[in-house]
Parts: sequence; structure tokens; C-alpha cells
Amino acid sequence: MKQLVSLCPIEEAMQVLSGRWPTLLLYYLKDGTKRFSDLQRDNPGVSHRILTLELRKLEQAGVVLRTAYEGYPLRVDYSLTPFGLKLVPLIDAIGDWWEDEKLI
Repeated sequence: MKQLVSLCPIEEAMQVLSGRWPTLLLYYLKDGTKRFSDLQRDNPGVSHRILTLELRKLEQAGVVLRTAYEGYPLRVDYSLTPFGLKLVPLIDAIGDWWEDEKLI
């Protein structure tokens, strides 16, 4: 990740959550564990490479848990960590805010 330019905790959080895909991934993971292919289906505009990079970023930040199972083909599940679950009310609030504004 890029180096921080301030001591503000918002800057660090925004490094993890900024961009188009992180919050969408959190939105789809809030309902429970998903496989990589499920997340690709939920977000058809994201490339395989970008999805991998975004999931790795969220995993490094401690927001997403990646669980790999032995066997062929390799099965990998993604879920929110307890730290990531704390973001669910914020994601819901953003969605509610947007829906409310569209009604005005």
C-alpha cells in the first residue's frame, strides 16, 4: 500500500476501502461466505486479476478471511473477519443514504 501522508486514521481506512471494488466486495460478503466464482458473478465488471488484488488487499488489512481447502480443483472461500463485520453497518448506512437521496 502507499505510504501514509498524515496521522489521520481515516486516511489508512480509505486506503483499504477506496476504489470501486472493495466496498462492493464487502457488500456481497456481508451475507456470508462466498467462493471466488460467486464474487466474480456478483461483480461481472471486475477482471480476475483485479478481483484477486482487491481480495488480497482486504485480507492483508484483516477485513477478509481467505480459507483454502485441499483437493483438486483448489477450493477457496472468502468471508468477513470480526474486524470486517464491523464495517457492515457502515456499508448498509451508505446504501441507505444513497437510496434516501434518490427519493428526494
